[in-house]
Amino acid sequence: MSNLDRQAVPTVCGGRGFVVAEPVRELLSPRRVQLGESTEVRRLLPNLGRRMVGAWAFVDHYGPDDIADEPGMQVPPHPHMGLQTVSWLHEGEVLHRDSTGSLQTIRPRELGLMTSGRAISHSEESPRPHARFLHGAQLWVALPDAHRHVEPHFQHHAELPHVTAPGLTATVILGTLDGATSPGTTYTPLVGADLTLTAGADTRLPLDPDFEYAVLSMSGEAHVDGVPLLPGSMLYLGCGRTELPLHASSDAALMLLGGEPFEEELVMWWNFVGRTDEEIRQAREDWMKSDRFGEVKGYDGDRLDAPEVPATQLKARGRVR
Repeated sequence: MSNLDRQAVPTVCGGRGFVVAEPVRELLSPRRVQLGESTEVRRLLPNLGRRMVGAWAFVDHYGPDDIADEPGMQVPPHPHMGLQTVSWLHEGEVLHRDSTGSLQTIRPRELGLMTSGRAISHSEESPRPHARFLHGAQLWVALPDAHRHVEPHFQHHAELPHVTAPGLTATVILGTLDGATSPGTTYTPLVGADLTLTAGADTRLPLDPDFEYAVLSMSGEAHVDGVPLLPGSMLYLGCGRTELPLHASSDAALMLLGGEPFEEELVMWWNFVGRTDEEIRQAREDWMKSDRFGEVKGYDGDRLDAPEVPATQLKARGRVR
């Protein structure tokens, strides 16, 4: 999914200076952003209070939306560099196309993982015809300097490993959780998991104390470490945890995101993750004037133009609150 904000502002991320080195309970409120004609998302990262969680640098939650009489998701071809996109659905389908020639329908609880590396472009759309409801999350993972220029590629995994406990099923989207490892390629130590809780569940999930974590509520009523979490909100948990108490008042679904705090400083603007002002400006010029990002074939419509880069210099300043 693209950042379609036509007034895109730079986000300075990374660095360990503002990492909370102990358990906390910091509730993050979403910002509502319109994507296309019929899809509104709740943006949790980047947030005024928190820029990253491990290498996770961008989180949108959308739906559940009734799109029976709507076009649904319609995100035209747009570019990415320096990141991975993670598509995760609870309801509906998304048709992914990209400039490497990938064409894949992503369905609920299947992993769509696109590594942009040096440069890629893609589109996302609800198929025609499509299911009545659309509900999911779109996430970005920042690539470390050693791997941010890799060849672009796309992975689709319909089968993912699970961790179970009474009242809990955890699907491991990326990384490793309680000994279960996703087949998705990662470039930094991190974890992403989809947690399904049944009503009345009262359990504890093992965590890595070296990771920082956050939990996104997808649906239902749940308490995370004693904090009630409403759908579309996120709770930042800090580091130093060996387990996470979970309680469900009703059937509920959560997403656990975590990883080693991202050491490198970076600049994120529009759909690009880089390190310098010059790099971001060159990427925008290349999207508008060259074939660096390739061509998405088969999308019925025009590609997105990039917004103007701010006149002020873009600087990487680490984690800023």
